[in-house]
Amino acid sequence: MRQLFYLLCVIGTLSQAEMFNGEMQQYMESLRAAALKEDPSFTGFDARRGEQIFTSEHIGKKGRPVSCVSCHTDDLTQKGENISTGKVIEPLSPVANPKRFTKVKDVKKWLRRNFKDVYKRAGTAQEKGDVITYIVTKERR
Repeated sequence: MRQLFYLLCVIGTLSQAEMFNGEMQQYMESLRAAALKEDPSFTGFDARRGEQIFTSEHIGKKGRPVSCVSCHTDDLTQKGENISTGKVIEPLSPVANPKRFTKVKDVKKWLRRNFKDVYKRAGTAQEKGDVITYIVTKERR
């Protein structure tokens, strides 16, 4: 059983390595280490949890129901629109927008802003890793 766990971890790491540049691989590894520190039972990022985080609706910082989908839409290969400003948002999916998830600085900035907008708090390392995993694997499933 333990060998199966390690094999799944290696497969997950290899598949992420194919999706991310070196800088993003390091960032994902730092999120993984932080998630393990936050919760010693952490076993890895999960796209299903990420989907739940991304699609669930909450009373956002402006006092109205909002989710990530409110601006980014259900189809991550399509452009979205900021519901507050009307600004067009380029597709989140790296399949449609190869510039996504290439610069850690941008990823951190937008995760911080979007978690605060929707959840009114910073996301945990596990939540951030789960959401990234969901976004980059959605169109590949």
